Amino acid sequence: MNPFHLAIAVKNLKETKLFYTALFDTKVGRESEEWIDFNFYGHQLSAHLKLDENRKVSVNEVDGKYVPVKHFGIILDWTEWHLLSDKLKINSISFIIEPYIRFEGLAGEQATMFLSDPSGNALEFKSFKDKNQLFATELK
Repeated sequence: MNPFHLAIAVKNLKETKLFYTALFDTKVGRESEEWIDFNFYGHQLSAHLKLDENRKVSVNEVDGKYVPVKHFGIILDWTEWHLLSDKLKINSISFIIEPYIRFEGLAGEQATMFLSDPSGNALEFKSFKDKNQLFATELK
């Protein structure tokens, strides 16, 4: 799979750097006074300083929860997702949507959680019990 590149707006580079490196073990690549590149699970995440970025959050209802429409994240292995969930809880991270399992015991079973970085960018971390269900068109 080819790595993706995603650029996000942030309010504070120092705070952003600490958040991504401490919680997700990301490595810092190139950086300047205006941006930082992170190795985000093998993908290039670029945080650009933009103090006046509009932070209005739109949501859609999914499973009775309000999912931020603008979000990004990564799909982890089942064990790795649970380890990250535990780490975030230990670090008292405030979740947009607490970690939970969707379709438990069914095909398409998946774990998901949503949180925000210090600039309000919404992140989703998810995992599929069976990775072959990632692009399934039907949950059988």
